[in-house]
Amino acid sequence: MQNRQFRLAKRPFGLPTRDIWEHTTEEVREISEGEILVKINYISLDPAMRGWMNDAKSYIAPVGIGEVMRADTVGEVIASKNPSFAVGEYVNYAFGVQEYGICNGKGVRKIDANVADLPVYLGALGMAGMTAYFGILRVGELKENETVVVSGAAGAVGLIVGQIAKIKNCKVIGIAGGEEKCKMVIEEFGFDACIDYKKTENLKKELHKLAPEGVDVYFDNVGGTILDDVLTQIRKKARIVICGAISQYNNTTPILGPSNYLSLLVNSAKMEGFVIFDFLKDYMEGIMQTATWLKEGKIKTQTHIENGFENFPETLLMLFEGKNKGKLVLKVH
Repeated sequence: MQNRQFRLAKRPFGLPTRDIWEHTTEEVREISEGEILVKINYISLDPAMRGWMNDAKSYIAPVGIGEVMRADTVGEVIASKNPSFAVGEYVNYAFGVQEYGICNGKGVRKIDANVADLPVYLGALGMAGMTAYFGILRVGELKENETVVVSGAAGAVGLIVGQIAKIKNCKVIGIAGGEEKCKMVIEEFGFDACIDYKKTENLKKELHKLAPEGVDVYFDNVGGTILDDVLTQIRKKARIVICGAISQYNNTTPILGPSNYLSLLVNSAKMEGFVIFDFLKDYMEGIMQTATWLKEGKIKTQTHIENGFENFPETLLMLFEGKNKGKLVLKVH
């Protein structure tokens, strides 16, 4: 049985275009005692993957040159020599960008395809959903009836953040690129308003109109000038949650940082960054609560599925071109 893989051939400069990847094929080996073999059904494509390609100090070691690209996946156990896993069970694990994965079962999460569709375990019930859950509730210290702004509102994390804020009876203002995305977050996901950053000439002015008393929590997925603009509109004791900065990930020039940071001082506000690995010990709390909200219909999901393993490089670029709505996944089998 042949296993196709995408390996990092060189570090990207700017966008991670196809030329940085090596598309390899190798024979799937026999599993050893204690191991499982998984046929990967879906691969999660996330903005964080861009950071993992850089040879720089971070919260996790970079992907090495020649290594299979790191990625979260869901798949079916097709062979097992581990008593904890049976053939036919579905699992979630970071096997990377390949068609088959082998591991010893440590850190592998069993999932139930009868509870939710498999891609949902890479979205609302996966890393994206837990990033939203812990980011807005723990880091953002969200309280009832606050005013919340979410950038990257139509993305995998942003959509969940906004819906959690609505569960807490907050006013939720999204920031997204394009009329179609803004319409979706309002009409389908219950946001109170959405600013199209591609269309508006003055984001600060638009935000002031929508939140005249200021912003209590800003959940930032994009960084850059949008972060700078929102900083001018925050209230006393506001919390700025730094989840990502997708507008800066492919820069070939220095990262653009916030020039309006003194707004934190005058408003006694705070800005805090986090990664989901900070909350691993509480992961099941987030999974169980989010699963309950899904079952109750309080949270809806949006999955953007692209087909064809060989299309991985181009599909990954969709994240940085703003072409996806909701959770972007690549269907393998």
